[in-house]
Amino acid sequence: MTPTAQFQQHRPRLFGLAYRMLGTPADAEDVLHDAWLRWNAQDTGVLDDPEAWLVTVTTRLALDRLRRAKTERARYTGPWLPEPAAEAGDTPDAALEHDETFTLSFLLLLERLSPDERAAFLLHEVFDYGHAEAAKILGIAEDACRQRVHRAKTRLREGRPRYEVDARTQRRLLERFIAAMRKPDMETLRALFAEDAVHVADSGGVARATLHPLHGAERLARLYMQIARLSKNAGLRYELRMLNGAPALLTWRDAELFVATWIDCDNDRITAIHAIRHPDKLARIEAVTKATDGASLH
Repeated sequence: MTPTAQFQQHRPRLFGLAYRMLGTPADAEDVLHDAWLRWNAQDTGVLDDPEAWLVTVTTRLALDRLRRAKTERARYTGPWLPEPAAEAGDTPDAALEHDETFTLSFLLLLERLSPDERAAFLLHEVFDYGHAEAAKILGIAEDACRQRVHRAKTRLREGRPRYEVDARTQRRLLERFIAAMRKPDMETLRALFAEDAVHVADSGGVARATLHPLHGAERLARLYMQIARLSKNAGLRYELRMLNGAPALLTWRDAELFVATWIDCDNDRITAIHAIRHPDKLARIEAVTKATDGASLH
């Protein structure tokens, strides 16, 4: 097998790792490009385990990039949200593209971790490397790897939603949300949200959106009542799609994507609503939706 064919064979796994590390497809692709350059310069014939070499290089490149990204995101105007990725479909790691760790909500949860914790957690818990293997990839002692995974699991447990719900429930609540936005009524909107629901919008300060999370059913209902009234004559079109293995709502104004939204929920109400309004992110999401046209819910 040629070096190029070997790299392509492992590419889905490498992308899945880099994307979960960084939360944006563009950054993951940059990491894979750098990994390819190093692979292309390497005498691959002397490698006992090409996959281990590629995973090690990809992990370390992603770690370096994530450390820089953490600094940049700290200066970001308002909340930062991850971006969806085009799913690769029928690949050796296709199952990983549909599990919980691929969803946008889980990628956002991973932001609670330090870069080192995130890498150790993903290698051990998602990609099934033993502590000794993960430690070798990270260049640390096995005990240190165990500690990082333990800390990561503790942090994630603290931040997890109280309820585990399926895509059917999320879709049902998003359909109710669409109906409420088409015929806005304060009580109907308020009934959609849990009492401690939170709204988070990512605009980067370059589009109109809240710059801080809003909490409480009353505040969220008032916000979306105002949005519905202001956009009444804007000719908005609502579309439910699967993004990163979970239902999401795309709101279009003419042919332009206006906002991309996903939710966390219990069985009856929305507990968190995340909205992407940044124009650059929306442009990239448009590209993702074109790549996943077959995944539209209706």
